[in-house]
Formats: sequence, structure tokens, C-alpha cells
Amino acid sequence: MTSAPPLDGLRIIDLSSVVMGPFATQILGDLGADVIKVEPHQGDTTRHVTPMRGENMGWVFLHANRNKRSIVLDLKDPAGKEAFLKLVEGADALVTNVRTRALDRLGFGWDTLNARNPRLILVNLVGYGSGGPYDGRPTYEDLIQGVTALPSMLVQAGSEEPHYVPMAMNDRAVGVSSAVALLAAVIHREKVGRGQQIEVPMFETMAQWVLGDHMGGKTFEPPLGPAGYKRTLTKERRPYRTKDGRICCIIYTDKHWRNFMELVGKGEIFRTDPRFANIGTRTDHAHELYAYVSEAMLDRTNAEWLEALLDADIPVTPLHDLDTLMEDEHLTAVSYLPVVDHPTEGAIRQIRIPSTWSESQPSIRRPPPRLGEHSVELLREAGVSEASIADMIERGVTLQSDAANAEAAA
Repeated sequence: MTSAPPLDGLRIIDLSSVVMGPFATQILGDLGADVIKVEPHQGDTTRHVTPMRGENMGWVFLHANRNKRSIVLDLKDPAGKEAFLKLVEGADALVTNVRTRALDRLGFGWDTLNARNPRLILVNLVGYGSGGPYDGRPTYEDLIQGVTALPSMLVQAGSEEPHYVPMAMNDRAVGVSSAVALLAAVIHREKVGRGQQIEVPMFETMAQWVLGDHMGGKTFEPPLGPAGYKRTLTKERRPYRTKDGRICCIIYTDKHWRNFMELVGKGEIFRTDPRFANIGTRTDHAHELYAYVSEAMLDRTNAEWLEALLDADIPVTPLHDLDTLMEDEHLTAVSYLPVVDHPTEGAIRQIRIPSTWSESQPSIRRPPPRLGEHSVELLREAGVSEASIADMIERGVTLQSDAANAEAAA
């Protein structure tokens, strides 16, 4: 029998939208935290991304907001403000991507929040860190990709034109970093007895990722060479063409190169060619060596290479597209994309929590919520009176979803 999930008892208010903040809080919710998603009347932007079955339940929303409860609040109304602050009083942390100045204008600056709950941890997800000339500017995934040089690096690596990587990699990476920061702050609070404010900027976080891979010779002062990691920027580093398609293979260590050259009948080259001597010389000659592999790969089919490379203990995978990824035999075997019944949306394909725990296994306890599904429930928990709740509903300060109303009536 497993124990409760690891973050059971931790309450987090999610005042964020789109992907970065919701993904961070979904991770924490999967780990057992009680996540309260505070939304405006129109809901999170991703609720409206098609396709969808039910109103306000777009597919992007479904994949970033499970294990949460939804409350709708007009934060410009005095009753809505006070209800929000009551939620803050009972929370361990607040995660928001509302820009700092806008949060201050709403009356939810750090001083106010800290006065209501000295143990609160406030995690501000911002585009750019305080103090620099970009401070306060709005930003999105594509802009962060551009300002951290990703489209330019793709040209260095062989693309004809600069383009964005077609996924919200920065949003999700910064979301993970934010979740880690929040949990570290919880540990710190347990030591000292008080919360704190944390700023997690997208630009600086992702600049660390990019420069950690590509600072190169500019690590040193004066520089010992240009920025960039030759192995990953060579134009030959791409899925290899075979007789009947393409395949993904990484030949990296001495053992990999030795086995590959033996496999193609050129073992003597590995032993005599100084380009193969070590990882440093292979990096300096990455373009030539990858080109050599590209030529050799044309001699066999995908199936032949998969079998041969696996037998030679060289890392290799098929080249998937989105459809074949969802049909991958490994993901199928571990039940990674189970079909489940959502209470209002019917059968949906769900992404499994990827980690496996011997104790306290995280679980999916709540489906992604309808807009305002838990408004009344959460207001009651916060100690708001029935008369005040009725008044807030009547004046449109909050709302209860149709699905929740039907359940309450039953």
C-alpha cells in the first residue's frame, strides 16, 4: 500500500494562464498539491484553442490543468478582491504570470500578500528579470526563442531560414524551473518559519540553458575561440537518410565509434585516424565525421540499421512524426496515453504522469475543471458567508459552472 502523494497537504493558488504557469502548477498538482486555479470570466486563454467538444474546454487546456479546482473571480471588484485574499490566507504558495506592476495595481503586491499570510511563497513568472532595460515588457514563447538565439542557431545548423522550434519549449522549461524553485522555498520556509517572493524570468532562465550548451571558447577571458558547440551545430547532425527513410542515431563515445567503424568494415580507420582519438578531436572534426556517417547510412534500410546498431550497443531510434509517436511501442507498453472518461468532455486521451515511485505514487485525482466548477466550494472553504456568495453570483463577481450547478441540484 502506497502512502499519500508527496505534496499532499500543500495548497497552491494558480493565478496564471497559457502554458508556463499552468504547466508548473500541474506538475505540483500531479505530485499531490491542492491547486486552486483562479480565472477571469472568460477563463484561461487556452480554454478557447480548438478543437474542443464542450465550451471553454480546448485541448491545450486539458493537457495543462488536471488536478486543479477552478474558481472564477472578478479581481477588480471589492468582494472579489477580498475573496482572493481569503484564499491567500489559507495557501502555501501563489504562482502568477501577471506582470508585477499589474499585480500591484490590483492590490496584490508582495507587501499586501505577505501581511495577510507571512508564510506565503509568491512565485512571479516574468519575461525579463527586474533591473534591466527589458523589465516589465510582455513576452511569449516565440520572442524568448528569438532573443536566446535559437532561430539563428538553426541556420548555423543547416536551416535555410531562421525559424522557431514548433513547441512551447521555453514555457515548459521555465515551468519546471518554477516548480523546483517553489519547492525549494517550501523547504526554506520550514526552516525559518516565513515565506518569500521569488522572481523566475524566462529570458535569464533560458539564456542559461542556451549558453550552458554554447558558450564555447567565450567561456574564457580573453576568448579561446568562438561561441557554439561544434558537435551540435554541424549541418550534418540530423536524422540520417537510409535506403528507405531516415533514422536517428548518436555515435558519441569511443566505444560507439569503435563499434560503428567495425560495423561498416572500417575498423582500422578508428585505430589509425587521429580525428577519432578522443571526444575533443571528434568535436573539432564533427562536420567531417557526421558526413562520413551520413554516407554510410545509405547502404542499409531503416530496419537493417535498427537491428545492427542495437546489436552494436549504439543508441538508435526510429524517426517519428506526431502520429507514429503516439503509436510508439514503448509508450503503448507503459500505457502512456490512456483513454479516460472526462465527466463532461467524454473520452479523452490523457498523458500519464511520467515518473514511477516505489512509495507515494503521484496520481491524477481530478480531471481538468470546467470554468468556475469549484467557485462556491472554494468560497465556502475560505469562510465566505452564504449571503456573500449569493450576492457575488448575482452581481457576476463569481460564477458556478453549469456542470457544477447540475451536480449540486442532483
